[in-house]
Amino acid sequence: MTITQHPGEWAALLTAVFWTVTALSFEAASRRIGSMVVNLLRLLAGFVFLTVFVWFYRGMLFPADATPHAWFYLILSGLVGFVFGDLCLFQAFVVVGARISMLLMALAPPMTALIGWLALGETLSWKSSIGMILTIAGIALVVLKRHTAEESNGGFRKVKFNYPVWGILLGLGGALGQAAGLILSKVGMKDYDTFASTQIRVIAGIAGFSILFFIMRLWKDAFRALTNRKPMLQLTLGAFFGPFLGVSFSLIAIKYADAGIAATIMSLVPVLIIPPSMILYKEKVTLKEISGALLAVGGVAMFFL
Repeated sequence: MTITQHPGEWAALLTAVFWTVTALSFEAASRRIGSMVVNLLRLLAGFVFLTVFVWFYRGMLFPADATPHAWFYLILSGLVGFVFGDLCLFQAFVVVGARISMLLMALAPPMTALIGWLALGETLSWKSSIGMILTIAGIALVVLKRHTAEESNGGFRKVKFNYPVWGILLGLGGALGQAAGLILSKVGMKDYDTFASTQIRVIAGIAGFSILFFIMRLWKDAFRALTNRKPMLQLTLGAFFGPFLGVSFSLIAIKYADAGIAATIMSLVPVLIIPPSMILYKEKVTLKEISGALLAVGGVAMFFL
C-alpha cells in the first residue's frame, strides 16, 4: 500500500496529527490570553503562513483566480466552520467541559457522512461503514468517563442527563459546524487549489471574528496579547499546524476521499493526544483509554484495506 493509493485517507491522518499539535498549543495559549483572542490571532497567523506559501507555490499572494462559485461556498465554509463551529465548541468547553464537548465532536463524522449522502450523493462501502463505527466507538471510549459515586450522589451513574441541555446543544453545534464546513468546502473547492481554498476560508473566518470583536469590544485584549511572548509563541506554533497545514490537508482529504471517511479519520485527535498529554502534563492513562485508542486505530485501518 502506498500513499498514492489512498491520498485522501493519508491526508486525513496527517490532519489529525497536525490538529493534535494545534490542540496542545492552543490549550496552553488560551489559558493565558483567552480562547476568543486565540481564535482570531490563530487565523491571522495562519493567513500569514498561507499567503507566504501560496506566493511561492502559485506565484500570487491572493486567490484572485478563484471563481465566484468557489468564493461563495468557501466563504460560507469559513463562516460556518471557523466562526459558528468554533464559537459553539469553545462555549461548550465552558458549559459542559472539554471531555463531553470532545465526545459530542465525535459526532461530526456521521454528520458529515449524512450531509455528504444528502447533498453530494456519496456512498460508503461496508468496510468503510464498519471502520467509521469502530473509530467513533473508540473515540467515545477514550473521551467518555463515568461519574464517581460521590459525583452521582450515590445514585445511578448517568452521563447525558447530568449536563445542561444548552451545553449539549453547543457541543452538537460545534460538530455540525465542522461537518457542514467540510461539505461546503468540498462543494466550493472542486478542482481549485486546496491551499488557495484554505486562504479564502481563513479570510472569511478573520472577517467573522473581527465583527464579533467589535461587537464584544475585545480588541484591547487582542492587542494586549501581542505583547505576551510565551502564549504568542504557542499560538504561532498552533497556527502553523492548524489554520495552515491542518486545514489545508483537511481539504486535500475531502478532495480525494469521501467526506464522511475523511472526517472520521480526522476525528482521531482525542486519541492521538493521549501520549503527548502523558509526557507534557504527566496525565495517567487508564486501560479503558488504551482500549479505546486501539479500537479507534483498528477502525482507521479498515479505511485502508
